[in-house]
Amino acid sequence: MSDGSSASPTDAPLLSSNLSREVYCILGVPIDALDLPAVVRRLESAAAQRATCLVSTPNLNFLVNSLSDPEFRQSLLDSDLCPPDGMAIIWIARLIGLPIRERASGADLLDRLRAKATGVHRLSLFLFGGAPGVATAAAKAFNAGSSEPKCIGTMDPGFGEIDELSADNIINVVNSSGADFLVVSLGAKKGQLWLQRNHHRLKIPIRAHLGAAIGFQAGVLKRAPPVVRACGFEWLWRIKEEHYLWKRYQHDGFVLLRLLLTRVLPLAATNRWHQLRQKLRPRELSIVKLQEDERSIKFALSGVALQTHVSRASKHFEEALASDRNVIIDLSRTQTIDARFFGMLMMLHKELTSRKAKLRFTGVTWTIRKLFQLNELEYLLSPEAGS
Repeated sequence: MSDGSSASPTDAPLLSSNLSREVYCILGVPIDALDLPAVVRRLESAAAQRATCLVSTPNLNFLVNSLSDPEFRQSLLDSDLCPPDGMAIIWIARLIGLPIRERASGADLLDRLRAKATGVHRLSLFLFGGAPGVATAAAKAFNAGSSEPKCIGTMDPGFGEIDELSADNIINVVNSSGADFLVVSLGAKKGQLWLQRNHHRLKIPIRAHLGAAIGFQAGVLKRAPPVVRACGFEWLWRIKEEHYLWKRYQHDGFVLLRLLLTRVLPLAATNRWHQLRQKLRPRELSIVKLQEDERSIKFALSGVALQTHVSRASKHFEEALASDRNVIIDLSRTQTIDARFFGMLMMLHKELTSRKAKLRFTGVTWTIRKLFQLNELEYLLSPEAGS
């Protein structure tokens, strides 16, 4: 969805707090409601200010990995932007009634950057990974017909383990390029974790694992036609191009079916029931500060925690962020929480964690615990998350 802004890229503010982001929770994954032009504007703004911006582009495989791998999930939570890549994410969003209507895939992002001849800040790229020779071929395609290179460096680090690919000499080569945008292609899991573990060592401001997008640019992989992508059958095309992928798609497909039956459809029914009740008898959200001390601030939420209440709730939580104190939220009188409010709570958890503080929930009723479960957010209720 578009942010509707006509501001120039340098006018687009960088996010001082993740609570400002329009984030929705989709089965435990934070998804930013941004279309491709809005993503490009954010990246240009980050590059102009040399501000760190970790981008993740969740698809079905990302979602499946996040359910079984806490470190992978954390790499998504730690990201500064998570625009939706896969059609499965869009379908789930539609089923549960979220305003996320179009993809902003990594491949489309590179196409846009390659086609964009001018801009307030033209992004320079460093391509890292891929099969031997692929990054070099992609760089040639990016730079063809341009007097000013768009891709200023490449590196094929091989297929070693993450620790091997994090050696000082490799990180130094990447950093010395002076590029704006580090594009990684190491396989989704390895690429995300490599970026996660080297976050504070990397100097290139914008970083993202974009997988097959480098192969598309190099011409070694042929991307599905637009009509195939629009219908959601790009996965079949990918299997045609890379036969070994069928096992991954088969596994992810079975997981998606399970999620549809046990999470998405129950969640869709629950959301529609609460929307109907809200229309028939509108309810509000009361936010009360119960207590505070040197270590914590405790709030009580009473009523319905919905998208329309996110802005007001965020202002209350900013106080705790400014003081680096723990936040305790009493949910004993909370009747429901929607995906947008959950998204804000995920960002609150992220901000507190970055400040060495904690988010803890008390008074969690059976109804609210069930909503945490359906949204794959039970980890936020664990003692480790809030102790």
